[in-house]
Amino acid sequence: MPRESLCCGRPLYDYGFLNLAKSLLCKVINTLRSEIRAGTPVVGLEPSCVAVFRDEVFNLYPNDEDAICLSKQTFLLSEFLRQKAPAFQLPKLYRQAIVHPHCHHSAVMKLEAEEDVLKSIGLSFEIMKSGCCGMAGSFGFETAKYDVSLACGERVLLPSVRHASKDTLIIANGFSCREQIEQ
Repeated sequence: MPRESLCCGRPLYDYGFLNLAKSLLCKVINTLRSEIRAGTPVVGLEPSCVAVFRDEVFNLYPNDEDAICLSKQTFLLSEFLRQKAPAFQLPKLYRQAIVHPHCHHSAVMKLEAEEDVLKSIGLSFEIMKSGCCGMAGSFGFETAKYDVSLACGERVLLPSVRHASKDTLIIANGFSCREQIEQ
């Protein structure tokens, strides 16, 4: 764990603040430089942040060897467990769950590793075909976009959550997705 708080800068890209986003990513690379050079895997839980480390880093630092290495050694937790620790046995959790996949996770990283991990722990789950939760980072927090955000959530995600039994786990690995559900 880094000793200081680090931010990938994802919201800044979305609003065109590329210089500020680049400075935050530079801080990540500088802070993690020894671990990056040692080949230490970087494990992220938020798919948007992982996407920054794997994709946007090339746009902002196309010739930086440490940035290239960071991209290659960044994993979602499920990917890390499957690729780097396949023999690791997670505790069993025999429960029902509904899973809302994050947009970046579904579109860019795919869900195979996530599904493998959920199966391996004994969950009986359904991956909702919900598309975007409607928050889309900070989009849903903007007054002018609130109705669109809510309409996106009401397509599949929010009714599914409301109709789930109290014993059903609701799984969403995106910060904004969890915020949409909570709100």
